[in-house]
Amino acid sequence: MLRQVKPRNARSKRALEKKSPLITENAKTTLFLRYSTCSEIVQLCLTDLHSLKRPFAVKFTKKNTIHPFEDPSSLEFFSEKNDASLLVYGSHSKKRPHCVTFVRCFDWKILDMLELYIDPDTFRTLSQFKNAKAGAGLKPLLSFSGTAFESPTTNAYTLAKSIFADLFKGQDASSVDVEGLQYMIHFSVGEEIDGQPAPKIQMRCYLIKTKKSGQSLPRVEVEEMGPRIDFRVGRVREAEEGMMKEALRRPKQLEPKTKKNIETDIIGDKVGRIHLGKQDLGTLQTRKMKGLKRSRDADDETLVDEAIDDAKRSRLLDAE
Repeated sequence: MLRQVKPRNARSKRALEKKSPLITENAKTTLFLRYSTCSEIVQLCLTDLHSLKRPFAVKFTKKNTIHPFEDPSSLEFFSEKNDASLLVYGSHSKKRPHCVTFVRCFDWKILDMLELYIDPDTFRTLSQFKNAKAGAGLKPLLSFSGTAFESPTTNAYTLAKSIFADLFKGQDASSVDVEGLQYMIHFSVGEEIDGQPAPKIQMRCYLIKTKKSGQSLPRVEVEEMGPRIDFRVGRVREAEEGMMKEALRRPKQLEPKTKKNIETDIIGDKVGRIHLGKQDLGTLQTRKMKGLKRSRDADDETLVDEAIDDAKRSRLLDAE
């Protein structure tokens, strides 16, 4: 049973209504936290991810002694307190160096977690690329390349794809202005080989530039703007089946209305059935002929009958 909180005043009521489920959810806020021991590389990584996520991001600099895989209760508290359904937790230790943990929450409870280790040799920050940067609040283009991301069975790479898509998708929009597509984030992973370490997840960010091509369509070029991060997969905590099913459930108001008596055949044509009432065949319109035309009054019918009798009488006399 979910705990029901009864508001005591108008202020707490407005706060609860703000956190209550919506038919169309707003953009997910991400909370960035750090462990008591955190390397400089992890801190720079958190700063760059926070810059890409703005304005839907909150970054705390205070040290926290939280172990997400052992006791995530503190993360659940931060999630509810700050109304953040996504958390990024940075830490560093001898056993797990340069570690970044991505956490997703549902109803202020931990849904799933993914631990990634930063490769310090290939890491490059935003400031190390001396070029223009994308504006804050813009939706990026997301691309994923690698068969591991498309695996039919759930693994660390499919979970990473789902988490990164949630992290960077921003606000829902029915249409996007082309001028607003200023940068893209590309994630790639190599092939898994037996006996070899698991392939790294490579994150690259590119500026999108359009230039004149002498034709109707412009020439599109990309330029790396940073950050450049290579992740190694660490520990994984998958979501429970029942909790994930509840998290993916759509409200009835968003379900498409089914149209009755309309089907699509094997060819792809739309076929519909129309139900009509009982038809009166007496009023059915037929072909118009003078011989079948009815008289408008009784006198005309009498004249027609007399004419038919005279014709029959004349035929009999001719036969004699």
